[in-house]
Amino acid sequence: RPNKYVAIDCEMVGTGPRGRQSELARCSVVSYDGDVIYDKYVLPLLPIVDFRTRWSGITRRHMESAIPFRTAQEEILKILKDKIVVGHAIHNDFQALKYFHPKERTRDTSRIPVLNQRAGLPAGANASLKSLARHLLQKKIQVGCKGHSSVEDARTAMELYRLVEVPWEEELARSQPPRPPSPTDPSTDSHQYMDDQYWPQDLLVGTL
Repeated sequence: RPNKYVAIDCEMVGTGPRGRQSELARCSVVSYDGDVIYDKYVLPLLPIVDFRTRWSGITRRHMESAIPFRTAQEEILKILKDKIVVGHAIHNDFQALKYFHPKERTRDTSRIPVLNQRAGLPAGANASLKSLARHLLQKKIQVGCKGHSSVEDARTAMELYRLVEVPWEEELARSQPPRPPSPTDPSTDSHQYMDDQYWPQDLLVGTL
């Protein structure tokens, strides 16, 4: 169901000693079709030491309209709740959001072997979003010296995911461990639940 999928990309600036700590400064979320759901500049918790404009595209002017981190975090997590979230090296985005999304509902385009194979790269290669976009979408992104666009990067990640969605989801389904039978599942023989192995150990002790 397309409405269950979103793609995310975050841009970070440097804070802390020598600007080595990365903090969220912009977050963009797009739909399955690439429509922008969320795109806001975010004021980091610590003072900005390095805007990293060459890569982040963030300047001092953007911070004039930025919202507090906690406000942005609350808004973004509401969007991500119960969604399958697509992104490239998405652990960096979740780290910037100080958040952990369930693994089974995360699709990281930097870790999909079939994408690398289609691009003619080794299956285990850590290919960049820029490289995959050039090879598979015939699309140039992250060009120039004005920095990245988180909207463009989120849309590109979603395009790459959709390119291999069917085989990748089939592969994920095959790799999932079988789910244990549920007592509420009408297809399960109810008699098996009378077997001793399904009873709590403390109850068994009382019946001996």
